[in-house]
Amino acid sequence: MDDLVAAVRESLSAETRAAFDRRVERQSALAKADCRSARLDNRDFAVGLELEAYAVDGDGRLGAVPPSVFEAADCEKELGVHNVELHTEPDVLDVDGLNRQSAQLRERLRSTRDRLADAGLRLVLDGMWTVPPAEGTAVYLGDVEERHGVVVAANMRSDPRYRALDNDALRRGDGEVPISVPGVDRAFPSILVESLTTSMQPHLQVPDSAAFPRYFNAAIRTLGPVLALAANSPFLPADLYEGADPATVVDATPHELRVPVFEQSVNVGDLRKVRVPRDVDGVEDVVDRLVADETVAPFLTDPDEAGEYPTAYPELDHKRGTYWRWVRAVIGGQTPAPAAGPERNDEASVRIEYRPLPTQPTLRDAVGLQALVVGLLRGVVATDHPLETLDWTDAEASFYAAVDDGPNADLAWVTADGERTDDPAVVYDEAFALARRGLDAFGVDGDAASALLAPIEARREARTSPSAWKKARVREAVAAGASLPEAIVSMQEAYVRRAEGTASFAEWL
Repeated sequence: MDDLVAAVRESLSAETRAAFDRRVERQSALAKADCRSARLDNRDFAVGLELEAYAVDGDGRLGAVPPSVFEAADCEKELGVHNVELHTEPDVLDVDGLNRQSAQLRERLRSTRDRLADAGLRLVLDGMWTVPPAEGTAVYLGDVEERHGVVVAANMRSDPRYRALDNDALRRGDGEVPISVPGVDRAFPSILVESLTTSMQPHLQVPDSAAFPRYFNAAIRTLGPVLALAANSPFLPADLYEGADPATVVDATPHELRVPVFEQSVNVGDLRKVRVPRDVDGVEDVVDRLVADETVAPFLTDPDEAGEYPTAYPELDHKRGTYWRWVRAVIGGQTPAPAAGPERNDEASVRIEYRPLPTQPTLRDAVGLQALVVGLLRGVVATDHPLETLDWTDAEASFYAAVDDGPNADLAWVTADGERTDDPAVVYDEAFALARRGLDAFGVDGDAASALLAPIEARREARTSPSAWKKARVREAVAAGASLPEAIVSMQEAYVRRAEGTASFAEWL
C-alpha cells in the first residue's frame, strides 16, 4: 500500500474523525477566547486576491501542468492537474496597496505563463474550461482506479487532502457524483468534475472584529448585483452536449454555470456545504458554525498542540477549508507585514473571502472586481446604508437570479431611502456610488477609483457580462449552421484570442 492510499484510509477512519473532532472542540475554545480578547483586531484594513486558471496545449485543448511549474512561489496547485492558482500576499488597503496587488498579480501571471510556455502550454483566464482534452471530457474525468479500497482519479493532483475529499464524497454518493444542468444529465466517478470550474476570490480583512458581522452580512446582500456583472461560465465542455438541442441549452443554461456545478459536485448525498451562509451576530458565531459543520476528510497535525499564527488552531483551520459557503469568514493569519508601534498589524486577524466570482478574461477585470467588492462593503457599512436591512431570503434569491440570468437578473436591493427595489438602474447607481465612497475611505481618490472600476462599470452601462458575450457567439455560430459542440469550441477560441489581446472585457463591447 503506497503512502497516498494509506493517508486517505487513515483520514476516512472513524478513529481519525473522532480524534479530529476532539481537537476542533479544544481549538474552538482558544479561537473564541481570541475573539473575546480583541486579539483579532488590527490597525488596518487589508486586501488580498486568489485567482484560478487552467492550462491548454497548442491546439487549445486542456493540458496537464508539469510539477516543475510549481517549483517557484508564483503559483500553487489546485484540484485538477490542469489547474493553477495565483494569489497575492495581503496588503494594507489603500491606493498603494491596491497598486501593489495589481503589480504582484501581473508579475506572477507573467512568470507562470513563461514557465508554462517552456512546457508548450498556455494559461487561460476563464470561469470554466470548455474545449475538451484529446481523449474527451468523459474519459478525462472518468479515468479512475481503485487501490486497496481507495478511488484514485488519474487527473487529480496527488495530494492526500484532495484524494480524501474525493473518497469521502463517493462514500456519500454511492460511488458517483451526479451533475444535472440544461443539456447534460450524467454521473461522474470522482469530484474531479469540480475542476471544470475556476474562480477568483477577493479577501477583505476587517480590523475591528466587533464590526465584522456588519461587513459579512453586507457581503451576502451584494452577491447578486456583483455576480450579475461578473458571470463568465455558461457552458460545460463542448463534447458533453452531443445530441442536445442548441436553442434549449443556450436559452436555459445559467449564465454562471460554475455555481450549480460546484454545488452539485460537492453537495453529494445529503451534504449541503456549498450554499449562501446565514447572517452572523458576532465573530464568535464564525467559530461555532465551523464546529457544527459536518466533518469531511479530516487530517491530524503532529504534534497535537497549537502554535503561533497562522497555525494557532490547525484542525479548526483545516475544517474551515471544507466550509464551502459562498461567503466565508477566516480567523487566523495572513495579515500584512507588521508595522512598528503598539498599533501594529498582528499575525491574528479575521477576514472575508468573497467566493462566488468566476475567473475573469483579463487581470484588469479581476482587479476591477476586487476594487468593487472591497469598496462596496466598506461603503455600505461606512454610510450605514439600509441595504443591511434587506431580508436574507431576498438576498439569497437575488444571488441565484444572478446565477441564472446574469446581467438580466431580477436583483433585490434596499435604496438609501429605505425602499425595496429591483430596478437595475437604481441598484447599480447606488452600488457604484457606495463602492466609490468605500474606496475613498480607504484613501483611493476619485480618479484612481474610476480607473479601477471602469472595466466593470462598462458592463453595467452595456447591460452585459462575459457570459452574455459567450451565449451570443454560440447563438450566432449555431444560426450559421454549426452544431452546439462546434459553436462552443469556436466561441472559446475567440474568447481566448480576445482575452490575450485586450486589456479588459470592456474592449469587446
